[in-house]
Amino acid sequence: MENPGLAVHGQAAPFSTALRSLVNNPRYSDVCFVVGQERQEVFAHRCLLACRCNFFQRLLGTEPGLVVTSPVVLSTVPPEAFLAVLEFLYTNSVKLHRYSVLEVLTAALEYGLEELRELCLEFVVKVLDVELVCEALQIAVTFGLGRLQERCIAFIEAHSQEALRTRGFLELSATALLPVLRSDKLCVDEAELVEAARSWARVGAAVLERPVAEVAAPVVRELRLALLAPAELSALEEQNRREPFIPVEQIVEAWKCHALRRGDAARGATCRRRRGTLPRDHHRFLDLRFK
Repeated sequence: MENPGLAVHGQAAPFSTALRSLVNNPRYSDVCFVVGQERQEVFAHRCLLACRCNFFQRLLGTEPGLVVTSPVVLSTVPPEAFLAVLEFLYTNSVKLHRYSVLEVLTAALEYGLEELRELCLEFVVKVLDVELVCEALQIAVTFGLGRLQERCIAFIEAHSQEALRTRGFLELSATALLPVLRSDKLCVDEAELVEAARSWARVGAAVLERPVAEVAAPVVRELRLALLAPAELSALEEQNRREPFIPVEQIVEAWKCHALRRGDAARGATCRRRRGTLPRDHHRFLDLRFK
């Protein structure tokens, strides 16, 4: 029987360093990308990209010896994120940064790079903070990353007031905002949450050029108006007349909870306290889950 031989390995570090020197190196490159809104030129090597990533294999063609003569335009990926993807493809390692990791994660998801995706997810969880969490939640919801979504929601629950004041919160889609507003564990009072949702809807209305009430419609039902004291509810009702935000019937339902004040009639999701709900006299009639 023929001896199959023994595979031996040289040092990995010099090999990785040599390949890293080829990242965005025009020398010997045979494909040029025009990347991002900046239209930055990035040089690469077709054979390496094609053998490492099915996305690039399809993009650059499978015919041997094919020369890509014109630049390949990738306008949606930022140059820094694209260079990180190339670094990973060339060396199987990548240096991640807090300020750009979500863009690298998005590129990894779009290009089908599962190993890079997992590295990015692991890094995001480690560096998750108030400024990053809502952007990470949006990506988690957009791409169906359940574990990351759970981590983001848990972080927002623990740092609710700070997270609600971030730009990332104002830029959440309605689909991403819904699981936040449905949480019983938010450490924020309902009055503050109502104002945060109003600010979110105003931003969306300005961007989409639609009425505030229309933008708010998919999420506003998750606000628990019955938790507000009668004076607060009256003030909200008056403000709502000037700037429609909450359906009138939802405010009527909150008043009904105040009027009934008995047994199961005043219980349910719309009357359930959150972890950060400040106590009010009428709360003794409601479902006091967090006491």
